[in-house]
Amino acid sequence: MSYQVTIEPIGTTIEVEEDQTILDAALRQGVWLPFACGHGTCGTCKVQVTDGFYDLGEASPFALMDIEREENKVLACCCKPESDMVIEADVDEDEDFLGYLVEDYQAKVIEIKDLSPTIKGIRLQIDRAMQFQAGQYVNIQLPNIEGTRAFSIANSPNEEGIVELHIRKVEGGAATTYVHESLQQGDELDISGPYGQFFVRKSDDRGVIFIAGGSGLSSPQSMILDLLEAGETRNIYLFQGARDVPELYNREIFENLVKEHANFHYIPALNAPKAEDAWTGFTGFVHEAVASHFENKCSGHKAYLCGPPPMIDAAISTLMQSRLFEKDIHTERFLSAADGANGQSRSALFKHI
Repeated sequence: MSYQVTIEPIGTTIEVEEDQTILDAALRQGVWLPFACGHGTCGTCKVQVTDGFYDLGEASPFALMDIEREENKVLACCCKPESDMVIEADVDEDEDFLGYLVEDYQAKVIEIKDLSPTIKGIRLQIDRAMQFQAGQYVNIQLPNIEGTRAFSIANSPNEEGIVELHIRKVEGGAATTYVHESLQQGDELDISGPYGQFFVRKSDDRGVIFIAGGSGLSSPQSMILDLLEAGETRNIYLFQGARDVPELYNREIFENLVKEHANFHYIPALNAPKAEDAWTGFTGFVHEAVASHFENKCSGHKAYLCGPPPMIDAAISTLMQSRLFEKDIHTERFLSAADGANGQSRSALFKHI
């Protein structure tokens, strides 16, 4: 059994299978409703139901308050139709977004390596080429782990049939613990993608600032490789934040890119280097490195941020104090169920970040 869901004001109707969420059906049919976390904790995919019956699913009370439920608002990532429906959604269209369909893939683990003491690099061979934009992510189903987990794609879209992931071990996290302690080369996994609307606005030829922390480097790495492979001549800056030298992974890749491309600039920052690191680079947090490098004058650039929510919040504040506007700042942050329980969400001040 399936139901028809009409999305206003664009007037598009999608088919939603029984026990399928509105968001999943929309993405698989090329309709990119706004979303971020994908599991009911951030509220980005909130839509208004104007007709029909539905199951709210497991929407967090922080993301969907009681009064909103009474007003027939739902989270598209959790809501499952129980009849034909009509919803109202704020669907943004961006000329640089390619909108590749979400599909399911079979993946085989072909390489596992330690990128840092806390981050594993996983390379997957998938059963057919996946079209994706640099900056997007995939959902992975791991054995005996309830639900899927989202991980950003780290390789260039030009590397066909391969998905590279950077996965940090989260204390108490069942999925990341499995990856670090149990996943083996040769294992097969179910994945789906691509997801996300974190991508470079290539039609805007201004310089690009990437700010990355921890395993948040994966998306910027993919985006930088994609830009340089395409022969981009605009100035590209990567600010990579880490605690110490062992955590500053893939440093050699970016140092080599600096040698090969005059327009690429790499500025790593360590906030707690050890004496044995013999660190001579910038010491401090990554947002402080940005302020120092640009002397608090970032206007004339687009900025892309990926990392832990506290890092992103600090970077947004720095960029805006450095004369960069909201429309020129793009972020990607994954929110866990714990984040939702703590009230973490998108910025309350800005529409897009």
